[in-house]
Amino acid sequence: MNSVNSTLIIILFAVTIIHPQNQLDEQLTKAEALYRNEEYFNSITELKRLIFFDSSKRYSYTANELIGECYEKGAKFTDALNYFARAEIAATNTDEIYNCRINTVKINILRRTTGRALSLLNALDKEPRFNGKKEEINYWKGWAYIFSDEWDKASDQFRRISKQNELGRFCDSIDNQKYSVTEAKILSFFIPGAGQIYTGNYLSGILSLGWNILWGYTTITAFQANRIFDGIMVAEFLWLRFYNGSNQNAEKFAIDKNLEISNNALIYLQNVYKGEKP
Repeated sequence: MNSVNSTLIIILFAVTIIHPQNQLDEQLTKAEALYRNEEYFNSITELKRLIFFDSSKRYSYTANELIGECYEKGAKFTDALNYFARAEIAATNTDEIYNCRINTVKINILRRTTGRALSLLNALDKEPRFNGKKEEINYWKGWAYIFSDEWDKASDQFRRISKQNELGRFCDSIDNQKYSVTEAKILSFFIPGAGQIYTGNYLSGILSLGWNILWGYTTITAFQANRIFDGIMVAEFLWLRFYNGSNQNAEKFAIDKNLEISNNALIYLQNVYKGEKP
């Protein structure tokens, strides 16, 4: 009789342990399915329930990390950072720690806090336990530079992975398309309108050159005719105005063109590039 009772007690004890465990497994599976279906809010709700009932903290890393990813997908970056930090505290191995930090890096890239992203990546690069992650660290450094509009530096990081790296070639092509703001200003300084023509704004450049020639000629003619006051007035209020306007327009056009090139490049990477993205 005693042996029977002992067996029953053992069975009941096992059921009380296994049954809740099965429920937690099912809850995690449900949360993961919701995440895959892009039902991020519902997934977060299930994961927070899982954390509440997980007295053993067995799912702490997995649940917090997935909540962070849900918040990231919803562009709630501050909340995402909070849960990635919680996941890192609960991490039980190097890979889990690395995964949390890379997720934090990605958010900083998306927020364009490039300095913070690069600081985190440089710290990872210096840690011996992450020596096997060098290529991936360089990869995310490249993306950080892309989002900070430094395409030449991005190319350098990608080419450290491979000289023929696809993203390295792409970054080079974007960098080559961009206009030098300094060159546009220098051209306009020596030849009014040349900076606009350099950036492809031909009509603006030709008009600027024409107005500068007209008012320059008018100013010189006035001085030659001893109409000093007229010459000063034309030079100060017309010629210099159009000359300075030409320089300012050259700078503005170069900046605007570069912004357009960068935005188109980001749209291409978002819609066409098949590799991993922030």
